[in-house]
Amino acid sequence: MAKRDYYEVLGVSKDASKDEIKKAYRKLSKKYHPDINQEEGADAKFKELSEAYEVLSDENKRAQYDRFGHNGPQQGSGGSQGFGGQDFSGFGGFEDIFGSFFGGGGARRDPNAPRQGDDLQYSMTLTFEEAVFGTEKDITVRKDVECDTCHGNGAKPGTKKKTCTYCSGQGHVTVEQNTILGRMQTQKVCPECEGSGQVFEEKCSDCHGKGTQNKKVTITVKVPEGVDNDQQIRLAGKGGPGINGGPAGDLYVVFRVKPHSNFRREGDDIFYDLNLSFPQAALGDEITVPTLTGNVSLSVPAGTQTGKQFRLREKGVQNVHGYGKGDYFVTVKVVTPEKMTERQEELLREFAEIGGEKLTEQPSSLKDRAKKFFKGE
Repeated sequence: MAKRDYYEVLGVSKDASKDEIKKAYRKLSKKYHPDINQEEGADAKFKELSEAYEVLSDENKRAQYDRFGHNGPQQGSGGSQGFGGQDFSGFGGFEDIFGSFFGGGGARRDPNAPRQGDDLQYSMTLTFEEAVFGTEKDITVRKDVECDTCHGNGAKPGTKKKTCTYCSGQGHVTVEQNTILGRMQTQKVCPECEGSGQVFEEKCSDCHGKGTQNKKVTITVKVPEGVDNDQQIRLAGKGGPGINGGPAGDLYVVFRVKPHSNFRREGDDIFYDLNLSFPQAALGDEITVPTLTGNVSLSVPAGTQTGKQFRLREKGVQNVHGYGKGDYFVTVKVVTPEKMTERQEELLREFAEIGGEKLTEQPSSLKDRAKKFFKGE
């Protein structure tokens, strides 16, 4: 299957800045990180994102990609055996040649420098009431944690790291190769120590030198009062472990709020539909209305129409940022009875006649006609 365009993978334009590329990657990687997203295909999506970011975040790799695409520079010159049979594919390609020619391809990041751990994301489902009033919940997250045996060192207890003999502790090795410009030297990350300059005397038997283990971790989340659907909170330091002594990443908890059977929410305001009978709406009544904090009494004046809205101030949701409370709106719906007794029909007809209305009598049902026939009407 052909690879997707890296810019399309990250959802950025071809002239996106490094900051825009980094921001897009961090957002998408949180969504598809396999430790959090257990959906099918999330792992492949995460790998695709990482591959795209690795290329587009590096100026040299991005320039090569913009010029040659996924095929690499060798395809742009008519195959991997151009220029007199020299093989410029893979190890020692154009990127290495011109990287060395113009100063080694830019600054290299110290592999032993402390780095912050990965940010993680968790989706939490709340009931309507839990979102309104806040709650406290325990969640279980599978993530990398510091190895209990070696305490993150990666070495078997009682042993230590030693200088890599393959690169003499430099973290990189020098490779000579034939190029169109002659015989040149390039530097590569040491394959033995992976750039750290050190190797283990003996790796930890539990984490195999990684310094971390993937485990299920229980975390207590305090859900603030007033959160809404798709809002999130950040739990600092609850993400992936730091590297080389760096700080841990953060855990972002995204909320999904279930709908309520009676109420609906818009921002910090709550809306409730109140059904009234015709006599209640016409003559007025004192109605008991449910709210988030209990029942309240509402005076419905005579002549209330369908769609009339009553506002109960500060009976809504506490703003999650502490900016006061929303309001509670009661919307009236006058309900027409579907079935009435004969006496009720007579009274309504009389009511209409007094008001000067002349109603056209609707044909009665077969059952009513049969009843009148046997009564001799």
